[in-house]
Amino acid sequence: MSTGLDASGPQVLRIRYGDEVISVEVRQQPGRSQERLSIHVEPDGRVLVDAPLGVEVGRLLDSVKRRARWISQQLEGFRIQRSHASPHEYVSGESMLYLGRRYRLKVQIDPTAKPVARMHGAFIEVTLPERDPAMVAAALMSWYRQRAREVFSQRLPVVAEPLRWVRELPSIRLQFMKLQWGSCSPSGRITLNPWLVRAPREAIDYVLLHEMCHLRHHNHSRAFYASLSRHMPDWKQIKTRLDSRAEEFLRIEVDRVG
Repeated sequence: MSTGLDASGPQVLRIRYGDEVISVEVRQQPGRSQERLSIHVEPDGRVLVDAPLGVEVGRLLDSVKRRARWISQQLEGFRIQRSHASPHEYVSGESMLYLGRRYRLKVQIDPTAKPVARMHGAFIEVTLPERDPAMVAAALMSWYRQRAREVFSQRLPVVAEPLRWVRELPSIRLQFMKLQWGSCSPSGRITLNPWLVRAPREAIDYVLLHEMCHLRHHNHSRAFYASLSRHMPDWKQIKTRLDSRAEEFLRIEVDRVG
């Protein structure tokens, strides 16, 4: 009787730590060394384990249980962060983020105007024909999307330039997401979250590099992280800072904009 995990897809294990039941998603990776397991706690509360194909369930459980206290502390820290990220009200005076800096929202009413957002000094100004928070949110989403397209287009060739495996720049599409910064498809198309443009440039460069490393390594293997570290030695610190503010960068009242 086999004690290894089925390789057909992600597997979920559960462990108990005190009164808490922790769900752990196991991602089996063909290129990963049999000796190496890697545990990650994501800002959205997911606990992930990168493991070699056919890893034994008992070994996985032992490894996760040894790290249970650390996992629980990380989960609690992210829960506290999420509780502090209150939704926007889309009124004048609110703080808005762009490239890691704070700007003030200024809502202006002009009955003859079409909804539009623009940056003016220390303000992000939204002009619209009537006072409607959903209309403000929609104008801001459009503005952030356009800014993201411009910034990502500027940074992509800079980040890609030293990567010998990138012979031509990959195509990029934008998609607003609640949980992810980006992804890379098996065909090599990179998807980026426009909300990432709220983060500092170093964080944007990290996400771009992360996804372009997937053009060479379609997993989170040791070779993948070696490529990441070679081209951005301080990526772990940058990722930690980015993840610590994930709820702030990603927050939006989705119900208001449909």
